[in-house]
Amino acid sequence: MSIWLFDLGNSRLKCAPLREDGGIGEVVHLPHDGNAFGANWAAALPERFEAAYVSSVARTELRVALLDALTQHCGLISLARTQHRFGDVTIAYANPERFGVDRFLALLAARARSKEPTLLAGIGTALTIDLLDGDGRHRGGRIAPSPALMRASLHARAAHLPEQGGDYTEFADDTDDALASGCDGAALALVERSLRAAEELLGQTPRLLVHGGGSEALFAHLPQATAAPSLVLEGLAVWVGETTGRR
Repeated sequence: MSIWLFDLGNSRLKCAPLREDGGIGEVVHLPHDGNAFGANWAAALPERFEAAYVSSVARTELRVALLDALTQHCGLISLARTQHRFGDVTIAYANPERFGVDRFLALLAARARSKEPTLLAGIGTALTIDLLDGDGRHRGGRIAPSPALMRASLHARAAHLPEQGGDYTEFADDTDDALASGCDGAALALVERSLRAAEELLGQTPRLLVHGGGSEALFAHLPQATAAPSLVLEGLAVWVGETTGRR
C-alpha cells in the first residue's frame, strides 16, 4: 500500500512517502503564500497513490485546496488530530484542540527517537518550544514570533528596515547585521532560557531538537542541538503506524 504524508504549515507544504519500515522517504518542499499554492504545484505530487495522511495548521481555505487536490491522486485521505494521550505521550493542555497538531506530532517523533527528556524548538512562522520528560509527559511550552516573523513585522511598520539580510554577531555595526542579530538573538535567548528552566525542573539537562524551516540559522549557534528538520513528518509517520497497525 503506497502512502504519502503531508505537513501543511503556514508558509510551505512538506510531503514524503511513508517507507515500509515506518520511516519517511525523500521530502518534497512546496512553498505557498498563506492563501494559495503556486501554479502547477500539484504536478510535484506522485500521479497515483493509495492513501494520504495530512497534518495541517494552515488556514481553512488552503487546507481545503490541498484536500481537493489529493482526491485526484488517491482514494483515502485522513487528517491527523491532537490527542490528549497517544501511546505513552501525554500532552499538558487540558483542551487538546488548542494544542497545534504540528507540536503534537513533533512530540510523538521525539519520543520515538528516544525516551530521554527532550526540549523541542520549532522555528517556522512561529517559534514553539515544548518540553517532554522521560516518562513521556509534555510539561508545557512557549509560543513566540520566529526571527522571520519579527523581521517581517518590523519591515511592515518601518519599510526602511529590510526584511531579509545581515549576519549574526554579538554587537553589530550595521543595520542589516543588527536586525539579524537582534531577531535571531531573541529566539536563541528564549531557547537557552527554556533549556535552563527545563534543567531546573527535571534535575537534568534535556537533549535539544531543533526543527522547522527557519531552524538552520539558529542551529549554528546552538552547539548542543540536534537538527531534525522534518520532525513533524516523522511524527505523522508514527501516528499513521500506530493508528493503522503498520508498526
